Amino acid sequence: VDIYSLHVDCRVTSRFAHTVITSRIVNRDNESREVSFEVELPKTAFITNFSMSIDGKVYPGIIKEKAAAQKEYDTAVSRGQSAGLVKIRDRKLELFHVSVSIAAASKVTFELTYEELLKRQLGKFELLLKVRPKQLVKHFQIDVHIFEPQGIRFLETDSTFMTNELTEALTKVQNETKAHILFKPTVDQQKINPELDETLLNGDFVVRYDVKREATAGDIQIVNGYFVHYFAPSEMPVFPKNVIFVIDRSGSMSGRKIEQTRDALLKILQDLRPEDHFSFITFNSKVAEWKSSLLPATEENVASAAAFVQTLSASGGTDISGALLRAVGVLDRAESLPERSVSMVILLTDGQPTAGETNVEVIQEKIQKAINGKYALFCLGFGFDVSYKFLEKMALSNGGIARRIYEKADAALQLQDFFQEVATPILTKIEMQYPENAIEGLTKSNFTLFFEGSELVVSGKISNGLDLLPVEIKAQSHTSDLTLKEEVNVKEKEQIFQDRRYIFGNFIERLWAYLTIQQLLEKAISAPEEDQKALEAQALELSLQYSFVTPLTSMVVTKPGDQQQGELANKPTEAG
Repeated sequence: VDIYSLHVDCRVTSRFAHTVITSRIVNRDNESREVSFEVELPKTAFITNFSMSIDGKVYPGIIKEKAAAQKEYDTAVSRGQSAGLVKIRDRKLELFHVSVSIAAASKVTFELTYEELLKRQLGKFELLLKVRPKQLVKHFQIDVHIFEPQGIRFLETDSTFMTNELTEALTKVQNETKAHILFKPTVDQQKINPELDETLLNGDFVVRYDVKREATAGDIQIVNGYFVHYFAPSEMPVFPKNVIFVIDRSGSMSGRKIEQTRDALLKILQDLRPEDHFSFITFNSKVAEWKSSLLPATEENVASAAAFVQTLSASGGTDISGALLRAVGVLDRAESLPERSVSMVILLTDGQPTAGETNVEVIQEKIQKAINGKYALFCLGFGFDVSYKFLEKMALSNGGIARRIYEKADAALQLQDFFQEVATPILTKIEMQYPENAIEGLTKSNFTLFFEGSELVVSGKISNGLDLLPVEIKAQSHTSDLTLKEEVNVKEKEQIFQDRRYIFGNFIERLWAYLTIQQLLEKAISAPEEDQKALEAQALELSLQYSFVTPLTSMVVTKPGDQQQGELANKPTEAG
């Protein structure tokens, strides 16, 4: 079986990435063979289309409501295989895999399309393409087109498999607002060595970039009546933070996990700023405070904390509730903290609550009542024995986020990276305001915290006949209360995207739908049950309308008549 052509075509228009992967395969054998198509795609992306064409006949993927698709195909799908064609691969990727049997000398073309909004982290956008053809490919090509009307500030490519020979196959053309990256290695360039038919192409191909920004109320772009507003202020004073690290030292953390936690905490301590305050609470069946109050991050206190971290060992049960309530108590009692500062609790656990209060609903309720909107709670789940759903609901209900830490060699680095993302809060209580009667379907526009290096994104539909779109942003910085205003000319903004041949016309509308679905699903996690249904119904309607494979829809992959019918491609979630 020979993959004679593999083309990855990716168009990024104003952070919204549209990727099409086309693989052409021929069966050179004289009997029928099973051929496979595998794509690793970012977890943050939604599949929007898939088709197989065998000897000219097209078998499309059809997107349906998940429950209906499941019911329809349960008879054909052998039990226990309902996870279907997509599964989680690692912390960034999921794997789409489909196989089909084709006759001798037959050709098949697989085509998969997915879309995602690139998220700014630590000052850059990252487009991750996984390259793993597992054989030499006669026509191999990666094309990345980027168009950023704000202007491209910097652009870099990075790859885990590049050699000097392969670098010659990479070209980069760039002007003020556009870039084209082409990677087109010949068969000889793909070889590990001239004698062997083994490929070097195995790993990540990454494009990182950032855009230029004027120091104003962000940037607004408009296409076909839909707008997107990007806001990422920089060079602002950083809020002092008051952080309590709540660290699980129950028996299951022993060995490598507690070592990696120690390594990460030692590095994180070095990243604290002198104006920050911090403390540690550790827990197994018992809850222990390192100090009875928060301490300023002086050199002396940081050194003393580092000595304490070195002594962390693991045994016993898991009293998550007791530990979190103790952390909230320390913040509640804290005196002499900087007046304008940001308080947060960072929980790291690898298991379910087994000591103290063990009912997760009760814990969630207690914590939410205790925090009462005053502090942000971040929950890090180490490995796969945690109830991720519980941690995610708790974090989202308390102004934070949850993240799974994968039990890999780089776990300490994953912990540090997470801390870096939340280490520099520069705005709080951000309200992005638009004329009420002129905008429909506005996505989330109030945010509790903004961290340096990230970006706030708001999108909506502008009602007809609006010539000027005024926006106002209110927020608090460390030193003052801000009000930023801007007014954009709708027609002028629409002009920017005229005559751009490689732009998929309604991309801001699709971006709006993508963002709305993501936010509805996130809201549903921490909503009361009766609201959950309504939020999910709304998200389902949009998923079907814009044909996205989301956790509420399935793609039914049809195959030639004589083969097992209808496999399902579902969207896996971190909570399973």
